Amino acid sequence: MSPKGPPCQFSQEASVCTGVSAQNRKEGRTPAPFLPNSPPMAHLSAPAAAAGHRVSASRRPSLALKKIAPSLRGAAAPAGLLSLRVAVAKAATSSNGAAPAGTIVNPVDVPLLSCSEVAERLDAFQASGARNQTYMAMYSSIFGGITIDPSAMVIPIDDHMVHRGHGVFDTAAIMDGHLYELEQHLDRFLKSAHMAKIPLPFDRSTMRSVLIQTVCASKCTQGSLRYWLSVGPGDFQLSSSGCTNSALYAIVIDSPSLPVPSGCKVITSSIPVKSPQFAVMKNVNYLPNALTKVEGEENGGFTGIWLDDEGFVAEGSNMNVGFVTRNKELLMPRFDKILSGCTAKRVLALAEQLVENGGLSGISSRNVSVQEGKAADEMMLIGSGILVKPVVQWDDQMIGSGKEGPIAQTLFNLILEDMRSGPPSVRTPVPY
Repeated sequence: MSPKGPPCQFSQEASVCTGVSAQNRKEGRTPAPFLPNSPPMAHLSAPAAAAGHRVSASRRPSLALKKIAPSLRGAAAPAGLLSLRVAVAKAATSSNGAAPAGTIVNPVDVPLLSCSEVAERLDAFQASGARNQTYMAMYSSIFGGITIDPSAMVIPIDDHMVHRGHGVFDTAAIMDGHLYELEQHLDRFLKSAHMAKIPLPFDRSTMRSVLIQTVCASKCTQGSLRYWLSVGPGDFQLSSSGCTNSALYAIVIDSPSLPVPSGCKVITSSIPVKSPQFAVMKNVNYLPNALTKVEGEENGGFTGIWLDDEGFVAEGSNMNVGFVTRNKELLMPRFDKILSGCTAKRVLALAEQLVENGGLSGISSRNVSVQEGKAADEMMLIGSGILVKPVVQWDDQMIGSGKEGPIAQTLFNLILEDMRSGPPSVRTPVPY
């Protein structure tokens, strides 16, 4: 999966624990490590190990695919490998032959791994095929560079984004070697960071450069760029006062196939909708979104639809909702209580062409009742991952004819064409 040759005019190797690229190992090169919290792309020749981290400049040995046993049992530990025998105590709760209370049962040998051994096991996990997406490159401000080794695409466990959800994120599609609506997504990203009280590790221009260089290193020409801004690692406290530096992460995901505008079913979600303060901020607290998506799938649908506190249509699990009324008006809920979708706003702009040629009678954004939504000629979900997806059934109600509508299909074609050949304001070329 690794690209041939240097992807860009900057160093991409990092050697904080697992941060040695597969390309380096293959070629037998030993990169100098990056100092945590260093400026982006800064190559430091001889930094000291950060507190709590072991830094190794040696190459990781290659590892063939093999099963990692959870227990060493009676086998002798390999040289350099310490074993901790962890006794699991289990109190008896019945008289069915269970061990008495306090008896030690099921001893398990849990190995104490060195940094290189952890790296080997991460390699084995990657080789096992457990991941169903292809990760082409990752940037982390923690090690101050880019890696193309998926095994090294990790973040610290004490990052407050992990254990407190104190982080924001955004996404930009990659189409034909261009980043789609990068500027628009960056604007929303920075607005979300301000609302979440996360200081910026770099200015906007630097972050933009980091994101573009990460895509450049990946050699990916079709897929997506996801990026996060966290208040940073430091401790497991609730307050972020112990976090010395905020952290920027970015990852490139290869996705050669395009979404298909096939019709789907949705349900009215029973999961409480997010309050407007958190709904308009694209933060990492996505448990309500995930449960809404799962609930939709459990009921034979694609996702769930949220209603706001007044009972009006809000949004889907991670996409906006649009309707075509019986008088051919394109209608969307207002963005004051929901996430302002970059793709949805672009669809509204492109839909002006349909008003001009008579395909639509108009475009509006206002409150939409469930009754009005279910009575529409067409319903659609709009988002960067699906573009425009027709909805043919909502709960037990068929939408329109019960088939994909022509306006949804036209809007899908318009946004796809915009991604491929739109103006410079929405397409940023990647200098591979």
